Amino acid sequence: MTNDSHITLGVVAISYNEERDITRFIENIHSWVDEIVIIDDGSKDGTKSIASKYEKVKFIESPRQEGEYYSHQRNKGTDASSCEWLLHMDIDERVTPQLAKEILNAIQRAKYDAFKFYRSNYFLHRLMRGGGWSDWNQVHLAKRHVLKFGGMFHESIELKTDEEKVGQLNNVMVHLNDESFEERFNKSRNYHTEIKNRTRTKYNKVTSRQVIWSILREFVYKFFYKKGYKDGWLGALWAIHASTATFRAYASVWDEQNRIPRKVLEDQIKESWDQFKTKSS
Repeated sequence: MTNDSHITLGVVAISYNEERDITRFIENIHSWVDEIVIIDDGSKDGTKSIASKYEKVKFIESPRQEGEYYSHQRNKGTDASSCEWLLHMDIDERVTPQLAKEILNAIQRAKYDAFKFYRSNYFLHRLMRGGGWSDWNQVHLAKRHVLKFGGMFHESIELKTDEEKVGQLNNVMVHLNDESFEERFNKSRNYHTEIKNRTRTKYNKVTSRQVIWSILREFVYKFFYKKGYKDGWLGALWAIHASTATFRAYASVWDEQNRIPRKVLEDQIKESWDQFKTKSS
């Protein structure tokens, strides 16, 4: 499968310690795209040595600096690419033959500047039908000058084109996600800052009632409203995980707003000793 037109298609991805997935990622797209740009966040494993073996890969070592997020990394990839069209992917995503064919046909249409597509999301190696996993339908295929990313860890889309110039693809991207629940939990810890910042912005004052309600509300939202129950036990596990992540964010903001400095306690202890010494003398 090749892109016979003069219109060039590149893939942009960001990486960090992707030794497990990098080979399959590259081999999934290598034969039908013109260029693969990988912006690496300072991997300590064999990611670079593996990726550098492929001629179409442009591997750029660019660890995030203070104040930089994943969106900055993706935008670096856009700037580094020489292709007219870019498909933005995660290293744990895979393109089906049907989606690849549709993409190559879609970019020939002068009518469009960008395309949305859905993802088939896997949680603990099982395809998820509910819980919000099937909601993803975003523009990750666009002309290079059209798409920019914003936000912290869950990137937001910034499009420089009219809505009528955004098309919809029918085939879906496969997103394999985490190798284990431990990996999912570690990612959740990284996302904690983003959730906490949103909570802090939303509420001037977080109450104890809101902290308790946050965990119940998120579970009900993911399991019932987003139909996590369609995935049975796995849907319940996901809803519990999501609700506890929300709870940790609310609890952290409550703590920031109501924290008693250790110095206060130390001073109280010191004062009790001073009073004891005075009474004993």
